Amino acid sequence: MAEPPAPLTALPALRDRLRAVTQARVLLGRAGQALPTSALLDFQLDHARARDAVQTALDPTGFADAVGLPIIEVHSRAVNRSEYLKRPDLGRLLDPADAALLKPMGDELAIIVADGLSATAIHHHAAPLVLALLARLSGWRIAPIILATQARVALGDAIGELLRVDCALMLIGERPGLSAPDSLGAYLTWQPRIGRVDSERNCVSNIRPPHGLSYQAAADAIAALLTAARQRRLTGVQLRAAPALPK
Repeated sequence: MAEPPAPLTALPALRDRLRAVTQARVLLGRAGQALPTSALLDFQLDHARARDAVQTALDPTGFADAVGLPIIEVHSRAVNRSEYLKRPDLGRLLDPADAALLKPMGDELAIIVADGLSATAIHHHAAPLVLALLARLSGWRIAPIILATQARVALGDAIGELLRVDCALMLIGERPGLSAPDSLGAYLTWQPRIGRVDSERNCVSNIRPPHGLSYQAAADAIAALLTAARQRRLTGVQLRAAPALPK
């Protein structure tokens, strides 16, 4: 038989335990037939933060200063944020004027930092993650870091093809949710070239301490995937070498 529901006096303690382990909206309560005012205001604030994350412009100077390394700035063919949101296809194509900036130098790995659907994620997390990664990739020849705006994941294919690298690592702002406006994702593609499909990539997502993966855990997972990709010369559904991530 199903257990009886918890008594009303136990709900505050249950709510507090659940909220200690998740940002999901649980046990919000009720005011008549509506949400309590505090829950409604929290919802409106989180919705506004998600909208801001999508619309915020990427600050390239802030990222360059934070990593202390030279970067190359490129853009997709989407000329502004409005076009980027309406035309995902343009976000996957490199602006032809930027192609001349990308010259093959015999490097193995390209690290591309892209605004995606949340420049907020880049502002919060990209620089410390890049620094954590570089500390784990001493055996790789790494191209100058690419900073891409109005970018989708597949823009890394065009960039990697021009640089002729073995692998492209795209760090990109993920689609915001009501509890996660600043989540960063990492996508790895072996032998990047235009026409690659998502099943040929590996992804480490929800990089956003303290609520998601820490920079150290994410960097460990990405470095392990890169090592496995170089050994097996592939990425995607056939590559099953990711270490167990913390729950």
